[in-house]
Amino acid sequence: MNLKETIYQSIDVKQKIAGDPRFLEQIEDIIELVTEAFRADKKVFFCGNGGSAADSQHLAAEFSGRFYTDREPLFSEALHVNTSYITAVANDYSYDEIYSRLVKAKCRKGDILFGLSTSGNSGNIVKAFEQARKQGAITIGMTGETGGKLKDFSDKLVNVPSIDTPRIQEAHMLIGHCICQGVEENLFGEK
Repeated sequence: MNLKETIYQSIDVKQKIAGDPRFLEQIEDIIELVTEAFRADKKVFFCGNGGSAADSQHLAAEFSGRFYTDREPLFSEALHVNTSYITAVANDYSYDEIYSRLVKAKCRKGDILFGLSTSGNSGNIVKAFEQARKQGAITIGMTGETGGKLKDFSDKLVNVPSIDTPRIQEAHMLIGHCICQGVEENLFGEK
């Protein structure tokens, strides 16, 4: 492993994002969508698998807890935090059903569902997006370069310009933090 090269690869992905006006505009659009959802007393949900599940939980906590500002909590939840539910549904139905069943139970028109999948092909997230769209929720896919299958089910797609899973996940957290900061500033003022 060349440590310096790994760091430069991560920097390169972020420089591509920073240098792409279309990409930055997409992030600004998402900040506005999430801001308006919270203003309308809607909910923001996250889903992912593995590292993307951890990132989903992290970002949901930034909204429901705080980011920079000591402020009122915002309703945001990572859909995988109930392990009894996850294991029961995976066992009784299939792993592909774990998120779509919760989306059916919890998501309402105007709510937002973020799906984090580096490939964009995670079956359980694709099914969750299909269900969310049936219910009138807004779907925001956070993927790698191609967008995978989520591309067709995302109202907004943030497809990081990389095919390297760790670099994509690092960029997802940067983008997620930018969204959290922008929403918090819109709702509560700058820090």
